[in-house]
Amino acid sequence: MKALIALPFLLVAQPALAGSFIAPEGCTTYLTVQSRGCYVANYYTCEADPTGHKWRADFDQEGPFFLSRIDDETQWIESIELAPPTTQTLDPNPEDPASFTNLTETGRDDFAFGLSKDNGERSKVRGHDKLTGKTVTIDGVELEETEFAYEETDEAGNLLRRARGNEYISREFRMFFSGTSEWDDGQGNWLPLDGHPVKFFRPGDKGFESTQPIFDCDAILSQLSKEGLTHDQL
Repeated sequence: MKALIALPFLLVAQPALAGSFIAPEGCTTYLTVQSRGCYVANYYTCEADPTGHKWRADFDQEGPFFLSRIDDETQWIESIELAPPTTQTLDPNPEDPASFTNLTETGRDDFAFGLSKDNGERSKVRGHDKLTGKTVTIDGVELEETEFAYEETDEAGNLLRRARGNEYISREFRMFFSGTSEWDDGQGNWLPLDGHPVKFFRPGDKGFESTQPIFDCDAILSQLSKEGLTHDQL
């Protein structure tokens, strides 16, 4: 619990140009992934957490912007947006828990669960993940492609957001990695995104614990300059 509480403040306090991720006390970084879309993630585990829980810290060119914690079945246990600070947690007793085991053993997993934010907002998520049967090796890591779709609605059933597309899973890490997808903000405006992993770094590799994204950053800066988009709109 100590590591969990200290985490957001530790990340925010680090300057964007520091270049090296430092996990909270009692936690150990085990993987860094550079992805398309000018984004890098550091993955770590903490001694105080239940067995199988994993953290991810996301960085863009401006610094850390998102944290998430999943369990060994890849349930969304906790998500923390850093600007402004907002924490969302998984409600107890989900209707149909997300199950990595079910996905890998049967080829499909359907899920339905509730989420609550610390500002009082509550929502419901329904969707599925399905293996396509395609495999790919990226930077020496074997991945299996998935097809996914989900919707998030408020307590009244109004659509908040939805997404569809393809992702990848790693049986070695028991995790999902982004692929090519489309995201709708609830207004019917689909935004295409490509977050494919490009490079994987393990302890001892040059680039491990980096906080500086390296892929597609020039393209994103060009888009920002031309369209005047803010970080919140990306």
